[in-house]
Amino acid sequence: MSVLGGGVFGSGTDDLTDLRNLVDEIGARSFDARIGHRALPDPLDTTAWRHLEEAGLTRLESSGDSGGGPTEVAVILRSLARHAVTVPLAETDLLAGWLADAAGLDVPGNGPLAIAIGHANRSGGRIVAHLSDVPYAADAAAVVLALRDGGRLMVAVTGPGGLSITRGRNAGGEPRDSVSVDLGYDAFATADVEDELIRRGAWARCVQTVGALDAAVEFSVAHTREREQFGRPLSAFQAVQHTLATMAGEVERARSATNLAVAAASDFGFGDPRTDYAVTVAKVTLGQVAPGVVTSAHQLHGAIGVTIEHRLWLATMRARSWIEEFGDTSHYARRLGRLALSGADPWDVLIGNIG
Repeated sequence: MSVLGGGVFGSGTDDLTDLRNLVDEIGARSFDARIGHRALPDPLDTTAWRHLEEAGLTRLESSGDSGGGPTEVAVILRSLARHAVTVPLAETDLLAGWLADAAGLDVPGNGPLAIAIGHANRSGGRIVAHLSDVPYAADAAAVVLALRDGGRLMVAVTGPGGLSITRGRNAGGEPRDSVSVDLGYDAFATADVEDELIRRGAWARCVQTVGALDAAVEFSVAHTREREQFGRPLSAFQAVQHTLATMAGEVERARSATNLAVAAASDFGFGDPRTDYAVTVAKVTLGQVAPGVVTSAHQLHGAIGVTIEHRLWLATMRARSWIEEFGDTSHYARRLGRLALSGADPWDVLIGNIG
């Protein structure tokens, strides 16, 4: 089944076709090479990362002279998620690299970066923190710390060797580590960008979730065509057809909302209120769509789809994990509700005319 949607996630011929084809090739090779070698946690795919670096795709948004931006990053993130490639591209480019630059700090020019977000605790002249669910901390060339201290964001860059790190994972097998920080106060700079940092993370997870849900629908269509019951393919049964149609429709709803968020970030930047609104809508929509699509995909596959070696498990479990990161569905639904009740014109809220 081909991708139904248009916009930045389309499958037709446009200015992004060559980029889509390149990243799809890297993703497909990564997936094929890891068949029979997945683990919990699923380790960083150093080969795929090297290919992305060689193609100049790991610092598009955070590098001022790359010629790329949110649109190109969205194409890459969606494709890597669709192929379950275990690399921290969003963390490196959209989050850690960007935040370090905003704080006037340097990061290594090569290698993956990690972003560790949490609360700072002062102890004498030092900053102490204990952070959980940090993506790829143990695998990074550097970890960018983003620690809330009252109304400020304390930012520092350190190598993994300067931290105490315990490896862990999310439900989809991706590295999510526990990190203990104990650094001198003078190691930190400040940056007033916390809201934008979280927005960027939420935006990235929406894009990645669309890629994972695309994969879940594609796998379900292929499986029901190939699997026979009572002498007929599963796809010949009307109930299965209805389930597949509902799944595809729900993913298109999520894709439309995410396309809006990509367009807003590309046109106005991540710091703009219109992008904030679009990301809020996309987060709520993905949170509504993902559980139902995941459930239907596993119902159609039966027991074979519940192991880490099956391609469906990698898509669905990562989708379920991503929708909870950088704020869960309830958090963004409350934000959207407060906006609707804020006295703004209801039509402006509906069409996203938020300024």
